[in-house]
Amino acid sequence: MPESVIRRAEKRDIPDLLRLLSQVLAVHHSGRPDIFKPSTPEKPLVKYTAPELEAMLESEKHPVYVRETDGKIEGYAFCELKRLADDNIFTPILTMYIDDICVDETARGKHAGTALYEHVRSEARRIGCHNITLRVWEFNDPAVSFYTRMGMKTQARIMEEVL
Repeated sequence: MPESVIRRAEKRDIPDLLRLLSQVLAVHHSGRPDIFKPSTPEKPLVKYTAPELEAMLESEKHPVYVRETDGKIEGYAFCELKRLADDNIFTPILTMYIDDICVDETARGKHAGTALYEHVRSEARRIGCHNITLRVWEFNDPAVSFYTRMGMKTQARIMEEVL
C-alpha cells in the first residue's frame, strides 16, 4: 500500500503547486468564464507565480501543506492565518482561512482532500484558532459537497447581480 504524508510545502514543490493551480483555474474558468481567464499553452495562467509561491512558503502567516504519496504531490492546501483585533464589532479571534484546496485529477476519490482538510483542522486547533473559514464558488457543487461533509456550514454569503 502506498505511503502518504502531509507536510509543509517546500521550494522543490513549486512545479507541482503550479501544475495543480492550473487545474483549479480550469475548473473555475469552466464554471465562470465571465470572471476567470482561460489558461492556454501559449499563455499559461495561475493564481500565484513561482516567486509569489516562494515568498508564501517562507511565511508563517501563509502555511501551505501538501499531500505526498510515494514521492508524488497529490494535493495541497493553501492557508492564511487571519487575526481580527481592535475591531469595533468583531471579537478578536484567530482564523485559519483556507485560500485553496486542490487534489490532483489523478488522485481524486482516494481521500486525499479529506486528509488535507483534517490536517488543516488539526493545525488550526494546535495553534489555537477559533475557526476555519473559506470561500467556495456556488457553481462548484463537488467542492460545496466536500466542505459540507467536512462539517462546514455557511457563515455568510457574497451575492451578485450580473449586469
